[in-house]
Amino acid sequence: MVFQKSPDGGWGWMIVLVSFFTQFLCYGSPLAVGVLYLEWLDLFGEGKGKTAWVGSLASGVGLLASPICSSCVSAFGARPVTIFSGFMVAGGLMMSSVAPNIYFLFFSYGIVVGLGCGLLYTATVTITCQYFEKRRGLALGLISTGSSIGVFIYAALQRELIELYGLDGCLLIVGALSLNILACGSLMRPLQSCGSALPEKPILEKVPDQYLIYNEREKNTYEENVLEKASSEEKGVNQTSCGDCKQESAITKNNLLMITPHERETYRRKVVERTYFCKQLAKKKWQLYLDYWGETLGLFKNKVFSSLFIAIFFFDIGGFPPSLLMEDIARSSNIGEDDTVIPLISVIGIMTAIGKLVLGILADFEWINTLYLYVLTLILTSVALVLIPFAQNYITLAILSGVLGFLTGNWSIFPYVTTKTVGIEKLTHAYGILMFFAGLGNSLGPPIVGWFYDWTKSYDIAFYFSGLCVLFGGLLLLVAALPCWNTRNGSNQAEKPLPNIYSYKVASSV
Repeated sequence: MVFQKSPDGGWGWMIVLVSFFTQFLCYGSPLAVGVLYLEWLDLFGEGKGKTAWVGSLASGVGLLASPICSSCVSAFGARPVTIFSGFMVAGGLMMSSVAPNIYFLFFSYGIVVGLGCGLLYTATVTITCQYFEKRRGLALGLISTGSSIGVFIYAALQRELIELYGLDGCLLIVGALSLNILACGSLMRPLQSCGSALPEKPILEKVPDQYLIYNEREKNTYEENVLEKASSEEKGVNQTSCGDCKQESAITKNNLLMITPHERETYRRKVVERTYFCKQLAKKKWQLYLDYWGETLGLFKNKVFSSLFIAIFFFDIGGFPPSLLMEDIARSSNIGEDDTVIPLISVIGIMTAIGKLVLGILADFEWINTLYLYVLTLILTSVALVLIPFAQNYITLAILSGVLGFLTGNWSIFPYVTTKTVGIEKLTHAYGILMFFAGLGNSLGPPIVGWFYDWTKSYDIAFYFSGLCVLFGGLLLLVAALPCWNTRNGSNQAEKPLPNIYSYKVASSV
């Protein structure tokens, strides 16, 4: 389906507003789960590595299921997916309030809430990219600040709710707040397809245009073969020698005599037409699946795309754990709550919002290479991670939290980088693949850091490892993006979109 030109404004700003609040409401609690993480450690008495799975699954499952999420958004549209996912997030949070053990939380908070967030994230990014082209960086930066501001507010809100109503009451209230996602989803009006609608044809007239695979000569040959086979079968029935078969043949012959030759021929033609239609439909569907997987493999022939999924995987392994474990890092460094002016997770959240907005604006400048800007954020993130073990007071941890939060704002330009790499026609498909690897890194990162602590009783080695992971991904992407690789085929080859018929299919235009 071909959509009309992106309006870069108008109702698009309403899309930005509701997408902002959608990410605010759905990601506020999962990204500020570090506050709940401390409560779950004390409540269930499990190891830090095992308990960290709850928060890592909440952030990783939705990304792991990104190919499925992208398919759902392409098939049903952003509006119905957002409304359905709002129920998932709210239900998962409320179910978590009655969790009897850590394993129940793996399902209710980790899988249900995580999958709902993944669907919502894909829906908001996809519909925003459809409505904006020239201002896409700014639009993506604005909507992605919703999750960051959500972290800033929810970190303090959940701590206050726990003190007033306990952990169970906190999760119930946060789940009720998430129901406001339903109102946001109702305002996500799909972008209309271009061109006037063609007049409706009868169903029999539509079939040849939509499913025609063979030419007319093949079709006529096929019909003749079927008719000859039907005639030979009829003769065989009439020449049956057994007694019962003779009686049945006589009855059949009498019935056929009551039907006019014209009606008999019409019936045979209908049988042939329906058989032919089913065979063409099956062949067409099979060809679509072959084309889909063929173009999926074609994406990985792009060196930048292949390096991009490796970079995002290692970035999430190393860069995500601080947002989950920073409060426990402060407690391990003997920094009490009285010494903290505001929660470190809130510092990360507000600086992530600023980073997303600033980096999103920078991405709109023509003289800035967005891919190199993304690589720079990865390298600086690795430096900040390595410095965490040297921080022994609240001020130093707050500064590093702010730096990491600002650099994590590169999520706002990641869809922009993906679009420039594979083209807008392949964004939904390619973005789903990339988010799968990002979710894998999100799921593994916090448990790995927690296991390092369980083994060594220190976070030092864990964050050295995290910094090296992020640095490796950044350098690999930098090497793949060097202009020298494009001297033979042209420097803009990586930005040429691959032809595809699966992108941005919206089921409803109401």
